[in-house]
Amino acid sequence: MAHQVVTEPQERFAGSNENEAPRTPQGGEISPLINGIIHDAKQLLVQQLTLFEVELKNDLRRSMEASIPLVLGLVVLLVALVSLDATASFLLCWLWPQLPLWAGFGIVTLVMAAGGIALAVGGLQKFQSMTPPAEKTVEGLKENLQWKTKT
Repeated sequence: MAHQVVTEPQERFAGSNENEAPRTPQGGEISPLINGIIHDAKQLLVQQLTLFEVELKNDLRRSMEASIPLVLGLVVLLVALVSLDATASFLLCWLWPQLPLWAGFGIVTLVMAAGGIALAVGGLQKFQSMTPPAEKTVEGLKENLQWKTKT
């Protein structure tokens, strides 16, 4: 898609010479132009705030939809993990009969805890490296606010 540059015809301005200072349009008033710019800036700001609100609502809705099965799955996995812990502990004691039962449970618990810590640290690092999509909208909004305060 090619971008087209729209320019004002030179006839609309009285004496548009590159060396001269810019003059007002033939109507003699520049305030309608300024009012139009201010109106466009306000409209852009409202549109960006609306976009930010819609993105935030969509992100929240998707997060809620994803969290219900996630929580249910984690509860089921917790029950399975407890069962696996007991099974592995009894298996360890069965394979090594001199090992006391409490030691079998302790060894399996330590191994599972080490795996859980590794998973938690990895997940935390991934979570910290994420940037939410709404951040792009916030950056655009900040740029527009900076531009508005300069004009």
